[in-house]
Amino acid sequence: MEQNDHDAGVEASPTGGTVGDEETGTAGTGADGSAAVAVAPTVGDVLLAIEELWPESLAEGWDAVGLVAGRSENRVEKILFTVDPTAEVLDEALAWGAAMIVSHHPLLLRPVTSVAATGFKGEVVHRLIEAGCALVTVHTNGDSAVGGVSDVLADALGLTDVEPLAPAADGLPEEGIGRVGNLGAPMALGSFAEMVFSILPAVAGGVRVAGDKDALVRRIAVCGGAGDSLFDRVRSSQADVYVTADLRHHAASEVREAASGGTPYLIDVSHFGSEWLWLTPASDALSNVLSDQGFVTDIRVSGVNTDPWDFVLTPGR
Repeated sequence: MEQNDHDAGVEASPTGGTVGDEETGTAGTGADGSAAVAVAPTVGDVLLAIEELWPESLAEGWDAVGLVAGRSENRVEKILFTVDPTAEVLDEALAWGAAMIVSHHPLLLRPVTSVAATGFKGEVVHRLIEAGCALVTVHTNGDSAVGGVSDVLADALGLTDVEPLAPAADGLPEEGIGRVGNLGAPMALGSFAEMVFSILPAVAGGVRVAGDKDALVRRIAVCGGAGDSLFDRVRSSQADVYVTADLRHHAASEVREAASGGTPYLIDVSHFGSEWLWLTPASDALSNVLSDQGFVTDIRVSGVNTDPWDFVLTPGR
């Protein structure tokens, strides 16, 4: 698991003095020599920082992002980042003493008429409220923003001249869903697939590839999470290969049939794995914004693998 440098007892303050330990009530000194006390942000403060990094205006119209549970005035000393707000992740968060969970995937994507604890989602809502732990969703706004899920994936693959596959309607030119860019030099599809495999967390599903493993590829399209809605964008980008998750049989088959054995080739990865890469840079970014504002909080990435698959059978095994 990752956590930031705020675990140290005393650190440099943005104002030039020293900041004490919030949990022990240690006072430091400001730039003018006056007493200063390290302060954890409130839920409201964290929401403002999240809005700065991943504006809600970038979320898709069907999405549900933002605060799910929590009081805006409550202090947040510990924040846990996760891909999915599962019961096991909540166990981890509460055992650690987290006051907020930042989840990529929504707990409540569709409207509900009850959050009774008779269902697993209602149970999570009840436990969050009873423990005083806030839950915030950063979903497609986290996909679209600069430094978002697909940017991190593109960077991990060493892509250059990166641009969005589907530019955001109301965002910056570099914001939008998916990314496309170029490798420094062409490489065989099989070797590129091995590189994709090497940067992702170990999960049961592995990596599936459609295409000639010896074919050379250089222009790469990526979309963290389920990206089969972007096939037209992938074709128009002239990508040699498309890396995404949750590719369904009919959609993938039609793309390969239309390509007549040529490009774009397809690489299908774990939905969880493709988005997990974003958690550490996202937690670092939030830590930096809060630190710049004079707040002290402990932020770490969940150690729970929320990929739903446990094992896989392959030919010959």
